[in-house]
Amino acid sequence: MHVIGTVGLPGSGKGEAATVAREDGIPVVTMGDVVRQETADRGLDPTKDHGTVAQALREENGPAAIAERSLPMIEDRLESHETVLVDGLRSGTELDAFEDAFGEYFTLVSIEAPFDLRAERIDDRGRDASADDGGEPLEARDERERGFGMDDAMDRADVVIENTDSLEAFHERVRRVIRNGPTDGESETTLEQPENN
Repeated sequence: MHVIGTVGLPGSGKGEAATVAREDGIPVVTMGDVVRQETADRGLDPTKDHGTVAQALREENGPAAIAERSLPMIEDRLESHETVLVDGLRSGTELDAFEDAFGEYFTLVSIEAPFDLRAERIDDRGRDASADDGGEPLEARDERERGFGMDDAMDRADVVIENTDSLEAFHERVRRVIRNGPTDGESETTLEQPENN
């Protein structure tokens, strides 16, 4: 059994990491989907009200609320798969919930990229309403996510992947972690662009 969690600020590449997992036949539980479903259930717009509902869930049900809603989905997928990827942890409290549930079988991967590159990616994907259309500016999203305790989770990651160069290089780094886990020599290591031979 291996449960891999990803953490990272908006636009860092968590969705791409999930794509790599799916290509490898690994099921993905996306914590943001829990929030998007709750947003829709409340009759709100997921492109504009996602952050507000995420905050409300944590205020109403405690800081681990979204992680706790994700646990049954992870356990369900572990019944038929050796590995599951959990996309989008937001805090040390959520990390605690997954470490309590899965212990040494849980690996946290922090995916990191600079602000300008993340902003460009978010514009390119067109999934979220822009600030001009009533959406949340990236600076505000970063601040909100950090307010949940994301910096704590990122600081505690087992592996850091810098996502600053080609998509192919990033996919390869993610694939290595998914297939091999953090080996003894890789724990708490930053995976950089491999040198060209």
